[in-house]
Amino acid sequence: MRSKLFIVLTLLVAAAWVNPAAAQAPQIQRQSIRGTVAKLDGQTLTVKSRDGATIAVALAPHYVVRSLVRKKLSDIHPGDFVGTTSMPGKDGKLHAVEIHFFPANLKLREIQEPWDLAPGAMMTNAHVAGVAKAAHGSVLSINYNNRVTEVIVDRKTAIVAPSPTPASAADLKPGRAVFILATKGADGTPTAVNITVEKNGVKPPM
Repeated sequence: MRSKLFIVLTLLVAAAWVNPAAAQAPQIQRQSIRGTVAKLDGQTLTVKSRDGATIAVALAPHYVVRSLVRKKLSDIHPGDFVGTTSMPGKDGKLHAVEIHFFPANLKLREIQEPWDLAPGAMMTNAHVAGVAKAAHGSVLSINYNNRVTEVIVDRKTAIVAPSPTPASAADLKPGRAVFILATKGADGTPTAVNITVEKNGVKPPM
């Protein structure tokens, strides 16, 4: 059941990138919301964003709250389908800010596109080709569209996976970090069907 619920967020992430055949169709506006919980009032979650703005998020009738658990680089194996946010380094290589696991039974297309976590950030969703030691950390090789992209992983890289322990609205406590990929309505109000919340000290790094 939890894997199916996690798919909801993942499909929203995947839908943020459209294929050329769908390019002429009206596009749903997406909004990534990162910040901390200010309050939960019924079906409205008020979030204080990273820039200090207050955002009222309308929650879908059957919204899902999920949390994450920490993982290690040794938990990543060839064939795993992962998402990673990376930043270009002075060495010209991509450096991973975070890596997150997707459910094994989820079929997503491979993408590598700009991501709004930080200026210059890139999101890559693809299968792992391998992991090797490097002079300054490790190299995660990702098989993206039949070519290998290398990403440097170091001690600062956050590695997470969906928690096997269910989360709930009770976890949406003031001050806890949240990540929401919302859709904007005609009036500009963001609506969320899935919320990732900080729990047991693990904050959403996406």
